[in-house]
Amino acid sequence: MSDVARLAGVSIKTVSRVVNAEPGVHAETAERVLAAIERLGFRRNIGALNLRRGSSTGTIGLVLEDVANPFYSGITRAAEEVARRHGRQVLTGSSDEDPDRERELSLEFCARRVDGLIVIPAGTRHGYLVPEIASGTPVVFVDRPPGDVIADTVLVDNVTGAAAAVTHLAAHGHSRIAFLGDAPTIFTATERLAGFREGCARAGIPFDQRMVAMGPHTAETVAAALDRTDATAVITGNNRITVQTLRVLAGSARKPALVGFDDFELADLLDPPVSVVSLDPAELGKAAAELLFARLDGDREPPRRIVLPVRLTPRGSGEVRP
Repeated sequence: MSDVARLAGVSIKTVSRVVNAEPGVHAETAERVLAAIERLGFRRNIGALNLRRGSSTGTIGLVLEDVANPFYSGITRAAEEVARRHGRQVLTGSSDEDPDRERELSLEFCARRVDGLIVIPAGTRHGYLVPEIASGTPVVFVDRPPGDVIADTVLVDNVTGAAAAVTHLAAHGHSRIAFLGDAPTIFTATERLAGFREGCARAGIPFDQRMVAMGPHTAETVAAALDRTDATAVITGNNRITVQTLRVLAGSARKPALVGFDDFELADLLDPPVSVVSLDPAELGKAAAELLFARLDGDREPPRRIVLPVRLTPRGSGEVRP
């Protein structure tokens, strides 16, 4: 600050007033100070300024699985739009489905005094956030519920969606339906498997564990599962498994009917277009961010559990007859 004052030919107090947008500084003097700041390449430390004032740091934290996944980037974009309307920026980090990394990121964001935190859990132990929540930092969990704590949560109706996929395929004559899910330790994977079982029961299809292959999946495990099950139809548990399945089927004479969970880019342009069970990830990100900012604005109601509906979008791949 003293360098800026020296270059602008003013006192340090005048520089402080300009930086903090305080009244009482002549316009020409303020312009000279700002020009000196620009010339010296200095930037205001907004976080330090707000900490001194005991107010907002102007940021929220978002911990997700993988920002490169279009599903999570959709959540991020929506959260950013809500945060922008509230004058905040979003800090993001990818846990890579590692509970230790999730904890590290969450606590790092809290150490940086974010105003609130949105977490897509990688694990089931979240007691480490109890001190942060107790000190007034609102936390919203998204896509999966937390463990060890009771907190605001925004989920997707995974069970209904997977059951609807089975019902759709059964209505088109399929009884040998395979389910390719994610790792069974993941909440959404177990919920979608439960929906698959429920859909089989409703359709009068005996549940056969041999028709189920849980991940994580590679193209090789997908190919092995398709060969083993000899299914006429397949339900894939998320967008990445759907893409891997399409790659395997592209080089195969077999073309089972397919319904994927989560939509993905160009799904409607393939031949045939891919039928999906989906929720716009932007709806998930928006709901979570709006709930977080409601808490920041003073909402003190008990923790909420919001479950967003999904929709089945038939496009042709799920209507292929055996």
